[in-house]
Amino acid sequence: MQFDRTNLSAIGRWWWTVDRPIWFALLMLMCLGAVMVTASSPPVAERLGYDAFYFVGRQHVFLVLALLVMFTVSLLSVPNVRRLAVLLFLLSLVMLLLLPLIGYENKGATRWFRFLGVSVQPSEFMKPAFAVVVAWMFSERYKTIGFPGFRIALVTYAIVTALLITQPDFGMVVTVSGVFGAQFFLAGVPVVWVLVMLAAGAIGVVMAYQMLPHVSHRIDRFLDPSSGDNYQVEKSLEAFKNGGWVGQGPGEGTVKQFIPDSHTDFVFSVAGEEYGVLVCLVIIGLFGFIVLRGYLRLMRETDLFIIIAVAGLLAQFGIQAIINMGVAVNLLPAKGMTLPFLSYGGSSLIAMAIGMGMLLALTRKRYGQYKVNLR
Repeated sequence: MQFDRTNLSAIGRWWWTVDRPIWFALLMLMCLGAVMVTASSPPVAERLGYDAFYFVGRQHVFLVLALLVMFTVSLLSVPNVRRLAVLLFLLSLVMLLLLPLIGYENKGATRWFRFLGVSVQPSEFMKPAFAVVVAWMFSERYKTIGFPGFRIALVTYAIVTALLITQPDFGMVVTVSGVFGAQFFLAGVPVVWVLVMLAAGAIGVVMAYQMLPHVSHRIDRFLDPSSGDNYQVEKSLEAFKNGGWVGQGPGEGTVKQFIPDSHTDFVFSVAGEEYGVLVCLVIIGLFGFIVLRGYLRLMRETDLFIIIAVAGLLAQFGIQAIINMGVAVNLLPAKGMTLPFLSYGGSSLIAMAIGMGMLLALTRKRYGQYKVNLR
């Protein structure tokens, strides 16, 4: 679709102000996600007693919804992005508080509840909202004399991490901590506070290892594979070995027959076996392009709120991708985390679409009050 620069409709202004390279890179990830879920999910569905294309049909519906959500959110103004983030954060916080009462347990964790027959994971929606709300607190400290932005942000972070630990979801804690740490640093805190954050993070990891059995077991298996069951990781590495540079061909992979989470946590392994290292490098390149281009756009930005918010959203996007792919190639301890836009999962997909929609909205070119310069 093409728009003339004189087109002053909402969509016309969006087209000429949005970062189109990032938009098209996100669309490419969505298309790859449709292909990868189609390739990886049928054996999983059959093992669970569903129709072979049960997950495929649901994922394609989620992808359409995610595309609409991302486009709609990207149309918002900066104040409306902030309002959406506050509303989403408060709603997610309430849901996290209610999880012990209305949630259901799966694989030893209570992270989901059912709504209209669909499983919803509140922490997924909390992540993008948290990044924007914390950015608002940090930036407001410099705009309003005496505003306790740092203290509010620290209390918010403490509440969120405490709720995540009770589920338990240590991987989500790591992601949120990484986002908060990056934003804390960009907010201009003294170096001593950065050192305190690093020390607190190290202490947190040690405490999690000592107090959370599932965390210690995963770290032990990562450091010493002979100490426990590493079935999924071993099959994942076997998939990359079988795939080589160009892969075995669409539908020809076998790892999806054996890995229970091949359509979610290990979808990158399916890509490696069926499409090869070259396609995996393309996937990595797309994630890297989105993150690097997003940070480059901030080089010309003067609004501190936008700088910190976009940096947080990009950090979340990048950290989640690194954790998923790092686990698949045994560079990180096993952790159930989806690969953005490629793994199956409605909550993850829609929440990531909201986050990337916020990113696109905040990085749009602004001429005056969003008016296009016709000269």
